[in-house]
Amino acid sequence: MSLKNKNVSWKYPSILLLGIGVSNVGEWIYFIALNLIVLDMTGSPIAVSALYIIKPLATLFTNFWAGSLIDRLNKRRLMIFLDMARSLFIVLLPIMPSIFLIYIVVFIINMGSSMFDPASMTYITKLIPAKERKRFNSLHSLVTSGAFFIGPAIAGLLFLIGNPTFAIYTNAIALFISGLITCLMPDLEKKLITTSSVRQSFSFKLLRKDWDVVVNFSRKKTYIMLVYFLFSFVMVVMASAIDSLEAAFAKEVLSLSNSKYGLLVSIAGAGIVVGAVINSLLVHKVTISLLIGLGTVLVSFGYIIYAFSNTFLVAGIGFFVLAFFISFANTGYLTFYQNNIPINMMGRVGSIYSLIEAILIIIVTSIVGLAAQVISIQMTVIIGVLVMVLLSFTLLIVSLYPSKRELYQVSSSDTDTLVEDLI
Repeated sequence: MSLKNKNVSWKYPSILLLGIGVSNVGEWIYFIALNLIVLDMTGSPIAVSALYIIKPLATLFTNFWAGSLIDRLNKRRLMIFLDMARSLFIVLLPIMPSIFLIYIVVFIINMGSSMFDPASMTYITKLIPAKERKRFNSLHSLVTSGAFFIGPAIAGLLFLIGNPTFAIYTNAIALFISGLITCLMPDLEKKLITTSSVRQSFSFKLLRKDWDVVVNFSRKKTYIMLVYFLFSFVMVVMASAIDSLEAAFAKEVLSLSNSKYGLLVSIAGAGIVVGAVINSLLVHKVTISLLIGLGTVLVSFGYIIYAFSNTFLVAGIGFFVLAFFISFANTGYLTFYQNNIPINMMGRVGSIYSLIEAILIIIVTSIVGLAAQVISIQMTVIIGVLVMVLLSFTLLIVSLYPSKRELYQVSSSDTDTLVEDLI
């Protein structure tokens, strides 16, 4: 491919990455600022903790029906609408007179995010050719990792020149800009039916039919969904549950001050960025199966170091290692998912499995929290991490099955094949 053609082919992916970066930086600013606003209003850490529960609750409320809409609507227009709508609701947050109304607005914002993620995944899969997905996903991880590092830093600067409310408005502007950037992207689904047509055909019968479609697909593609489930359980469910004890672990087990705990988090941020950079440089030399399998094992290994640590130094090493390999694992997972889930049902599969994921997060996090009270924080973290290690090694073995090698090749992609007609 000539340099000119290569530049043309990466024009829209580059624009998309820019929009993702702007949106992610704004999300981190919003996340930190919202915590401070709620804490200032209530003076209660429990009120802040409630913000963490709202997200999975919004997923539970949204995802059992959202996939049916996503697969039938124009993804580009839906993404623009969701960006603009979330921007508008974020602007309303600082003027809400009560904590209850803030929770309602945050719930609506998270509903939009629950729809945006599977919609953007489908759009990205349509836009990026199969042979370029692994490279794009590595750059995607680099952009989101950079946002993790840059977002809090910008939030800190905004707090110096203004206040959390100013930071909230900055995120609203970031989402609005992200929506405008999406307007520059090509419309890949001009022939999809209109919103009014979807509204007329939307019913409980349709939802039940769509759930049956996903269940039947899962039965026929057991191996694909096994890889999906194992990765999700290790990297999302167990990681979320263990991370919920992170601050308590740092304070009570490691006896760290607030400043040292902040430094520990910064070490993780540095690990994510460094790992994402190296991943983007090496991704073309590593197979998808190794990225997803070995990457997950190495993330779990970092958690092991952290779980058995008794000093700041050892915990810092563990944080850096687990953060370093997150980008590798995520790149492998995203590429595998895009190459093996049919595009026209990707919204439904993503939404329904995200619903299951949210239920598991609530259950496992509750169990972990209760266990920390009954036994000890460190022992609870160790047990949780050992479960992660066991499942990650299972994923590694499963991902290296010789008979399933074709599922990790570009040529195996069936995402351009329609498995059913859109109605």
